[in-house]
Amino acid sequence: MTQYHEPVQELAPQDRDIVRALASLREEVEAVDWYHQRQATTADEGLREILAHNRDEEIEHACMMLEYLRRLSPAWDRELRTYLFTSAPIAHIEEGGGEEEGGEERQAPAQPAGSLGIGSLKGNPSHRKEE
Repeated sequence: MTQYHEPVQELAPQDRDIVRALASLREEVEAVDWYHQRQATTADEGLREILAHNRDEEIEHACMMLEYLRRLSPAWDRELRTYLFTSAPIAHIEEGGGEEEGGEERQAPAQPAGSLGIGSLKGNPSHRKEE
């Protein structure tokens, strides 16, 4: 069975890489599930530790693949920035604009290439000199 739904020769190299990344992500998540179930049900503590370690390695791999997709695709970037690292109720983030507890909106600012991640101080009233 092929992983392509369109003729492969019609897909650009980057599109084929996205197919590869998504297939790998699926495989990593499936491996997380397998290791999780095995460690949850074994009676052997030594085996449980190894299986939990293996599960966590697969989680690392899945996260690496998500980051690859985020860097490649503005849509992945937007959605991951919306839903990750927030304490707002997940099912209601889209409806409520990503508000955190206390009514504050959490947004991960986009960082331009080469940025040190500190953001711009221009136009930010908290950084203006008092006159």
